[in-house]
Parts: sequence; structure tokens; C-alpha cells
Amino acid sequence: MILYVLLAFLNGAVIGTSRAINGRLSATIGPFRASLWNHVVGFLLLTVILAVLGQWEFGSSPPLAAYLGGFFGALFVAVSSYVFPRLGAMNAALMVISGQMISAVLIDWQSKGMTPNGLRCLGVVIVLLGIYLSRLSQSHREKEKVQ
Repeated sequence: MILYVLLAFLNGAVIGTSRAINGRLSATIGPFRASLWNHVVGFLLLTVILAVLGQWEFGSSPPLAAYLGGFFGALFVAVSSYVFPRLGAMNAALMVISGQMISAVLIDWQSKGMTPNGLRCLGVVIVLLGIYLSRLSQSHREKEKVQ
């Protein structure tokens, strides 16, 4: 179990780094072209990995979820590439995490019948409070610069 937790944590760091890199690329070439390059390079990497592992199946028809996942994945990368340089990495990441937490609670509730309990709701509130405190701190720093 600890391996999965560490992998998830590492993945979060990779996502944050990727968003920062794509944000910089977005500022240069635009969010949709940055997203396209992200996906072209990702496609090439995954093609090589699947070929090396011998798991590439040319004849199989992908399920509908494959198309929806690709659509949402591309949209996520394009929107992240656009907002990260404008909101800053921390604020944008907090907003993404908040959206993920809220949707995860709702998805678990809908698909698994897991009614949101107090701890889950508290976790969402803590993340939202983190966003508020981050914005409050940033506003305070900006006021100090003006004075």
C-alpha cells in the first residue's frame, strides 16, 4: 500500500512540474499548441513503452471511455497551460486539487453510494480554506508593496 501512496505523491509532483513547464510553453506558443505538443510527445512515449512491453493491440476497438478520457485529458492540459501562468502555480494547483476533491466526493457518492461523511467534507473545506488563506496572504503582500 505504501508503494501506491508514494507513487501517487510522486505523480502529484510530476503533474505540478508538468503544469509549470506547459504554462511557460503556453506563454510562448499558446495553450492549445502547448497542449498539442504535450500530447504528441506523450503519445510517442507511450507508443514506445507499449511496443517494448509487447502490449500494443492494433486490432482492438477502444471503449467509449477511452475517447472521453482523451477528451478530458486534452482539455485539462490546455486549460492548465492557460491558467497556470496567470494564476501562479500554487493558486492554480489548489484550484485543480479542489475541483478534483469535490468531484471525487460526488463521483464516489454517485457510483459507489458512499454518502459524504464529515471527514471527507472536512478535507474539502480544509483545501478550500487553503485557497482562501493563500489568496489572503497574496493580497496582504500586494498591499505592503503599494505602501
